[in-house]
Amino acid sequence: MTTSTAPSASAPLWARTDDTHDPALRSWVTSANDPGTDFPIQNLPLGVFARTSGEREGEPCVGMAIGGQIVDLGVLANAGAFDDIEEFVFEACCEPSLNELMWEGAAARRALRKRMSQLLREGDQEFTSDAALRAEALVAQSDVEMLAPADIGDYTDFYASIHHATNVGSMFRPDSPLLPNYKHIPIGYHGRASSIVISGTPVQRPCGQTKADDADMPSFGPCRLLDYEMEVGAFIGEPNSMGHPVSLAEAEEHLFGLVLVNDWSARDMQKWEYVPLGPFLAKNFATTISPWIVTMEALAPFRVPAFERDASDPKPLPYLADAGNAAHGGIGLTVEVWLQSKQMKDQDIDPIRLSRGPFSQMYWTIAQMLAHHTSGGCNMMPGDLIASGTISGPTKDSRGSMLELSWRGTEPIELPSGETRKFLADGDEVIMRGFCERAGYRRIGFGECRGVVMPAQG
Repeated sequence: MTTSTAPSASAPLWARTDDTHDPALRSWVTSANDPGTDFPIQNLPLGVFARTSGEREGEPCVGMAIGGQIVDLGVLANAGAFDDIEEFVFEACCEPSLNELMWEGAAARRALRKRMSQLLREGDQEFTSDAALRAEALVAQSDVEMLAPADIGDYTDFYASIHHATNVGSMFRPDSPLLPNYKHIPIGYHGRASSIVISGTPVQRPCGQTKADDADMPSFGPCRLLDYEMEVGAFIGEPNSMGHPVSLAEAEEHLFGLVLVNDWSARDMQKWEYVPLGPFLAKNFATTISPWIVTMEALAPFRVPAFERDASDPKPLPYLADAGNAAHGGIGLTVEVWLQSKQMKDQDIDPIRLSRGPFSQMYWTIAQMLAHHTSGGCNMMPGDLIASGTISGPTKDSRGSMLELSWRGTEPIELPSGETRKFLADGDEVIMRGFCERAGYRRIGFGECRGVVMPAQG
């Protein structure tokens, strides 16, 4: 838990709190008042869902999570609940994805958040007095299928944890773990948007070329060293035009919200193919994201200073330096990785936590990643996704990948079923969770990012 000072009125707009963050707020949706919920009224994340029964079965709808329920924003829009907001908010809430709302920028998102916070508060009469509207607009999370929250046009994955980079570098380059550019530039690669899947989607073990150290030739077959990577992803909201970089001071206004990301990785394939152009088949077979986007507004109480660099570290170049980012660019978000093997499930053994790490320890902030991404003139579009890279902290129990936890397979992980793991086995389910908490504010969560490993085909 971070104990940093709350953002003051002099902080940038995106780091300020308002009445929607009041920890005393309660909702007439009683499950939102449960201390253990990820989705209290102070959160109000956005997503896309489809009902699993009834007249509208299978229809994609924009929704907002509140406790164990979902509010269908399209139903409220058609009932006139957003008539006092700009017309484009009404239109965006009736779309089958969040792209239109993302396009409209931070002001529209803030207006929607404020309106929904009022409608969902304990004592509200406008929503609660209309039983028919309430019955149509409110649906249990257990009665829906979650869909991808946006049409993702492009996906970029970064490498922003210095602890992860140092750990991995130590395995392969013990004399110089960090490459010379690491402390100067946010390193990233272009990922595969078409294979991004929503939480709960099974992930098939990939096939590809690998080469053993003692082999003369590579071979083709199923990946043997399958891994996860615990990451956080940021969806882009307001776009920038090609040739017009987003400055670091402006970058936060172009960020829509965050999700959890599992960047599945085939380590043996990666080792063989990554030189000279970096990740390819080892990364493009699947990336799992959590379904609910926690908006940047919900995260305002949990903003912390950017990572404190060593005095000997180079200062960021001017386009990667900004006082607001230095003071508030970090996020006090805790991420966890849990594992349940098939044998554990068969024996009714609960998942075990493998690691817990701090997102605040990333060497580069999300805003710095976006500013760098656009610095050459790259145009980012609503629904584009950028991921942080593996989140690892300074301690062993905060390492965000099995490669690090098992130290390249030399320190197997013991499971309560008596099994051991160096890397993932078929039937293993990886469960990622994230939450923000600090004194004086209500804890908010991200839900789960799940995926079960299925056997390779062919």
